[in-house]
Amino acid sequence: MSEDEFDLLVVGGGINGTGIARDAAGRGLSVLLVEKDDLAAHTSSASSKLVHGGLRYLEQFEFKLVRESLAERERLLRAAPHVVRPLEFVLPIGASSRPAWMIRAGLFLYDHLAGRTILPGARAVALDRDPRGLRPGPRKGFAYWDCRVQDSRLVVLNAVDAAERGATILTRTELIAARRENSFWRASVRGPQGERTVRARALVNAAGPWAQRLLERVDGARQSRRVRLVKGSHMLLPKLYSGDHAFILQNPDGRVVFAIPFEDRFTLVGTTDVEWTGDPGEPAIGEAETDYLLSTVARNFASSPSRGDIVWSYSGVRTLVDDGAGDPSKATREYLIDLDTAGAPLLSVFGGKLTTYRSLAEKALDRLAPFLPRVSPGWTRDAWLPGGDIPDLDLERYAQQLGKAWPALPSELLSRFARSYGTRTEALLADVRTLEDLGEHFGGGLYAREVDYLVEKEWARTAQDVLFRRTKLGLHISAEDSERLAAYMRG
Repeated sequence: MSEDEFDLLVVGGGINGTGIARDAAGRGLSVLLVEKDDLAAHTSSASSKLVHGGLRYLEQFEFKLVRESLAERERLLRAAPHVVRPLEFVLPIGASSRPAWMIRAGLFLYDHLAGRTILPGARAVALDRDPRGLRPGPRKGFAYWDCRVQDSRLVVLNAVDAAERGATILTRTELIAARRENSFWRASVRGPQGERTVRARALVNAAGPWAQRLLERVDGARQSRRVRLVKGSHMLLPKLYSGDHAFILQNPDGRVVFAIPFEDRFTLVGTTDVEWTGDPGEPAIGEAETDYLLSTVARNFASSPSRGDIVWSYSGVRTLVDDGAGDPSKATREYLIDLDTAGAPLLSVFGGKLTTYRSLAEKALDRLAPFLPRVSPGWTRDAWLPGGDIPDLDLERYAQQLGKAWPALPSELLSRFARSYGTRTEALLADVRTLEDLGEHFGGGLYAREVDYLVEKEWARTAQDVLFRRTKLGLHISAEDSERLAAYMRG
C-alpha cells in the first residue's frame, strides 16, 4: 500500500477509537486514526474515573452488560495495574435507600456474575459504629469493590500501543468528507500540515457524541439509528473524609452519586444525567446540577460545602442508544455496533464506556474481518497495556524498586511516575541520576523531562494536554507556573 492507503481509517481519539486502532494494528492491519482535538479531549476524560461492573444496571435487568463489564474489569486490572487500581465502595442504607435485602441480593449477583480472582467480595458494615466519614447516624451499610482509573491515560496507553504496532495516530486532524470509491473509502482529512486525501478499505466512526453528525460527512451513509446525548457533570471539593474508600450514595429520587477520593487532597462528586442538545464539545455544569450534587454532600457528610468551595468542575456528553426511556438515568448503557456494508464497510459505534472498550473493539474487528485481507485473530484479552507488566501487579513494591534505582529522586515523585507510566518510568528516567537532570521545574512535581517525554511519546501539544489529560497536575500548580509551562511548550 502507498503511504496514503490503509486497511482501516478510524475517526475518533477517545477510548473506543484508540481501542479499535490498537486491536486492528495488533492483527496486522495498517491503521490511520484521526482525532480533531487531543486524545481523550472530551467524553473519555470527563468520566467518573471508574472501571466498574455497573451495580445499578442490575435494577434495569442489564445482566449481560454487567457480566461483560465485570469480566473486563478483571482483565483491565491485569493489563494496566498502574492506571487501574482497586477501590473499596461503601454503600450506606438510609431512609431513601433501596431495601437492604435488595442490595444484598444485588451484591451477591455482582460478586458471582463473572469470574473474580483479584478483588474481595462484598460484606455488611456497621456504619452506626464506624461511619467511615459519613454524618453519624443509626444506619448500616455494605462494602464492595470496583476500580478507579486514570481515564485519559487509559486512552493514551491504547494509542501508544497502537502506534508501537504500526498504526499512524494524527491528533488535531479532522475528517472533512468521505465517499465510497470502488471497494475503498476516499477520505479528506485536515490537520496542522494542511489537507490530504487518504484511501481505506474500511471506515470506523468512533466519534462518540459526534458519531451521528459525522455520518453527515460520509456520502451514502445510512442514518437510521436513534441516539440521545446525555450530559454528566462532576465537581471536585476539598477532601470530605479521611480514608481511601469511596461512597455510592442513594438519593431520594432513586439516583446514585459517587464520592471518590481524588489526587490525595480532594473528593470527586458525581455524576448527573441531563439531556443535552447543545454542542458536545462545550458542556458545563449547570446551576441545578451544582445544587443537586451539593445537596447530596450535605445530606451525607458532616461538612456542607458551598459553591465557593468547588475546586474544579467538568462535564462530558455521552451517547446513549435511544431505547425510549424517559429518564436519562434509566436509559440503557448497552453499546451498539452498526455495520453498513453497502460497498466498502462503514462501522459506527454508538455508546460504550471505559470498562468495556476492549471487548467492544474485539467485536468490532471480528465483524470487519470478513471484509479485510489477512486479519489475525483477536489478541488483546490477556495482553498488557504499555507499562502494565508490573511483577505480581504490586505497584507499591515496584515504586520501592524505583526508589532503589533512583535514590536521588523524591519518593513521592517516583510513586506518581509508577502510577502514571508503570514500567515505562524506566525509559522516562533513562540517563537521569540527580534531580537536576530532570530539568526545569514547573511546580507540583512536573519537570521538563516529563514534559518532553509526553510531547515525544504521547502526542501532548499544549499545557492543557499535560496538566489535565496526561496528568492532573493542573490541580496542584499555580496559574503562573501553568503559563510558564505553556511558554516552554510553545518554544
